[in-house]
Amino acid sequence: MSSLLVALGLGCFALGAAVDVAWGVRRVGVRLVPYILAGAGSACFFALGIRATTERRPSTVDLAVVFGLGHNGLRVDRLSGLFLTLLFGLGVAVSACFISWARADAHPHRRGTGAGYLLLLGAVAVIICARDAFTFLFAWEALTVSFYMLTAVTRRAGHSGAPWSTVGMGKVSGAALLVAFLLLAGRTGSLTLSSWHAVSSGAVHDVAWLLVVVGFGAKLGLAPFQVWIPVGYPTAPGPARAAMAGIAANVGVYGLWRFLGILGAPPVWLVVLVLLAGGATALLGIVFAAVQGTLARVVAYSSIENAGLITTAYGVALTGAAIRSEPLMAMGLLAATLQTVAHAVAKSALFSSLAAIEGAIGTDDLDLLRGVGRRMRWSGATFGAGALALAGLPPTIGFVSEWFILEALMQQFRLSGLALRLALAGAGALVALTTGLASLAFIRVLGLTMLGRPSAVVDERARETGAVGKAGMATLGAGCLGLAAVSPWEVRYIALGLQPLVRHSQTVVALKSPWVLQPVFPGFSILSPSWLWIAMPVAFVSVLALALALSRGRYLRIRRVPSWHSATAGALRPASYTAFGFANPVRRVLGNVLGTQRTVTVTQTAPEGQLVVEAATVTETRVVEPLEAYVYRPLRSRALSLARLAKRLQSGNLNAYVAYMLVALLIALAVTAALQ
Repeated sequence: MSSLLVALGLGCFALGAAVDVAWGVRRVGVRLVPYILAGAGSACFFALGIRATTERRPSTVDLAVVFGLGHNGLRVDRLSGLFLTLLFGLGVAVSACFISWARADAHPHRRGTGAGYLLLLGAVAVIICARDAFTFLFAWEALTVSFYMLTAVTRRAGHSGAPWSTVGMGKVSGAALLVAFLLLAGRTGSLTLSSWHAVSSGAVHDVAWLLVVVGFGAKLGLAPFQVWIPVGYPTAPGPARAAMAGIAANVGVYGLWRFLGILGAPPVWLVVLVLLAGGATALLGIVFAAVQGTLARVVAYSSIENAGLITTAYGVALTGAAIRSEPLMAMGLLAATLQTVAHAVAKSALFSSLAAIEGAIGTDDLDLLRGVGRRMRWSGATFGAGALALAGLPPTIGFVSEWFILEALMQQFRLSGLALRLALAGAGALVALTTGLASLAFIRVLGLTMLGRPSAVVDERARETGAVGKAGMATLGAGCLGLAAVSPWEVRYIALGLQPLVRHSQTVVALKSPWVLQPVFPGFSILSPSWLWIAMPVAFVSVLALALALSRGRYLRIRRVPSWHSATAGALRPASYTAFGFANPVRRVLGNVLGTQRTVTVTQTAPEGQLVVEAATVTETRVVEPLEAYVYRPLRSRALSLARLAKRLQSGNLNAYVAYMLVALLIALAVTAALQ
């Protein structure tokens, strides 16, 4: 059965990519075929994931039988099933959004979008199920190629370097994993991932651990490897952003989980590094998200924030592994997995609804999208649900996952080592600050863009997506809210999926009762997300009824008064609040983090026939990304200088090339003699 589902899924992806490459995008009927097949293939892997998670024994698929690819194969256990369920359940919904997006003629369609999307889905499936190093790395490089295709297929002004940034960081990630795999394979003499359990503690083990964190962290968006995300995600077309951020990026999470089971306890210094890097990444991501002027970049920087939150919770699991505490390890993995689910669902919802909004309006500028939620109710409601989830507000799944993360970070009093206790405390402070700024960042977006008075551009161009796209967005939006209501069942399912790493009995302790959650350690605190869905609506209705009763009906009367000359909906521009003005306090208070720079320009003009000189002052404020400005740009400049120097060696003179060979031979002989 597993072989059949794999064959059907990969077959659908291959056929859809062939249709996109062979017939192009001119005809609407043909243009939809790749995305229909993408949904069918995703459904196959979704079914495979449920089957693998609920079965006790892993199943193997021989690729030689299915596709004739030699002795390489796939292995699907409960951990693979957990991630197949999550990512390809999202694949079905995102493919539905892609169908409506591809049907619309309001934006250009280019050949390669469908093929890149299908290559992405196929690579994700093979990575999650890979049994050996060759298959894993082959699929990993295929995923990098799909990212390049999706960021290069559109031609956006000012984004010409996005494909190269994306593929460059993908190569860094792949190179780190390649070196780690070579070290482990060299020590064990095998390319099978499961055989690397035999690598004992030592220098090779510790270096491999570091390279694994770098390799998977670069794909997820962990600082300092996050610089490709703000330029890569906004450049991708339509719902492809949802596929990159909500589906593909989470293979980095899967890789971290898988190698925790393979390599075992990490060194303490690496645990401290992961905790602090995760907290710093989360804060860096949300600070920059709070001051962006376009929706795509807000959501992209939010992906960096969530990468930091997931990594921080993973650091708690590493702490448990390092001190041989299985309850702490189970708590960290549960919190990190819940945050992964929240991030994947919410990010897919945000980028899918943004694709519909941008396709209709033609822009993602925050000031031009005022009130778009009132005119595009399906897209606006989906975006609002995703934003509330990423802000960590109840009653969304984001609130449940962030509660678990903060509870996990509060367990430092159970540790004896000072370094780990300080690292957990520092990461906890960074995460607490991040959650507060996340609420500010997304309330800004919701208030100004989704709930404000519709702008002239929105009134003129707003048009909702098709029925299939609405169904996909409704599924994603409902997931952001509904998963919180059924989170005890979600914890049970996650506990099954985490069994290759921690015992089932250790994870399900998070269920104090069938509908009440606790942070694995009993007697610490409790949460009932299902109760929130009852208490909050009852409280809202009670307050509303009391207000109506005490006001004797005056509460519903419309009062017309002069608008306050500042920020209300009645004030017209330039007196109204703007996205820039709302974020300006963050830009000023956190200027050291943002590298805020101000430029004041004064221009004086003397109109013809007048003696009075008119002066105009223009103030321009911008933020600077420290890692890009002070790390990557200098490295890029030096690399280009070396390239220009090396280019001079290519003189075209045969005598010069012979001389190069002679010098190289002499150096090789000298080195050989020295080694002997």
